[in-house]
Amino acid sequence: MAIASFSLPFTYLQKPSSCSCRCSSSSFEKPIFAHSSNGIANKALQEIRNSGVIACLRAQNADLANRAARAALDGGISALEIVVSTPDVFEVLRDLVHDYPAKTFGVGTVLQAKDAKDSIKSGAKFLMSPATVMDILVGVSESDVLYIPGVMTPTEILSAFSAGAKIVKVYPVSALGGVGYISALKRPFSHIPMVASQGITIDLIGQYIGQGASAVVLSDAIFDKEAMSQQNFDKIYQLASHAALQGKQAVERSEC
Repeated sequence: MAIASFSLPFTYLQKPSSCSCRCSSSSFEKPIFAHSSNGIANKALQEIRNSGVIACLRAQNADLANRAARAALDGGISALEIVVSTPDVFEVLRDLVHDYPAKTFGVGTVLQAKDAKDSIKSGAKFLMSPATVMDILVGVSESDVLYIPGVMTPTEILSAFSAGAKIVKVYPVSALGGVGYISALKRPFSHIPMVASQGITIDLIGQYIGQGASAVVLSDAIFDKEAMSQQNFDKIYQLASHAALQGKQAVERSEC
C-alpha cells in the first residue's frame, strides 16, 4: 500500500486513531517490521549512543560540504548528518559513504518522503527532522534507516515513541531551557532515548549526556561559520576532535 508518495513493500495493519504531535501526515497505516533486532536502525542507534555526538553539516556548495565533512570525520566524528538543503547532498553523501565505510551517515531536515527515499538510496543510516513526519516514521523499516523525529513537548515525545520512534530529537532545546529541560523530560520518560539539538556548544556535551541525553547534535560548534567561510579545515578538524573526545568521555561517565 502506498503511504502518501512513499510506497514500501510491507504489509500494513490498522490505522492509529490520532496523533497529537507536530507532524506532517496524510492517512497511514503502521507497518509490520519483519526484520530482526540486528537491523540497520538498531546499529545506527547504538553507534550514535556510543559516540554521544552527531555533527550536523550545512554548506553552500558540494565541494565545501565534502571537504568540511572529511575534516570532521578525520578529526574523530563517527556520526555525521548533512542537511538535505546542501547542494548535491546525495552525491556528497555517496562519496563519503564510499570513503568512510566505518562511519555512520545521516541526512537532516528531511520533511518529504522523496528525500527520505533518496537518502536511503545514497547510503544514509539515519534521518532527522525538526518535527515528526508521520509518513516517514511509519514508512521506514529497520532494514532501511533509523528515523529520529523532532519533538518539543511531553505529548509529542510520547506520541512519536508510541508510533514507533526508537529515539527522538528534542528541538529547539536551547530555546526550551537547555540542560534543565532535558533533565525534566527524562524524569517521566527515562525509557525514551533522546537527542538534544540546537544551540549546543562543546563544553555542554557532558552536562546534556549527564542529564540523560543519549547524544547531542552539534552544528556551528564544529562547523564554525567563520571557519567554513574561510575554508579553515584545520580548525574544523580540531573542533571535531575536541567534540568527539568530550562525547566519548561523557558517554563513559554516564555508564559508570
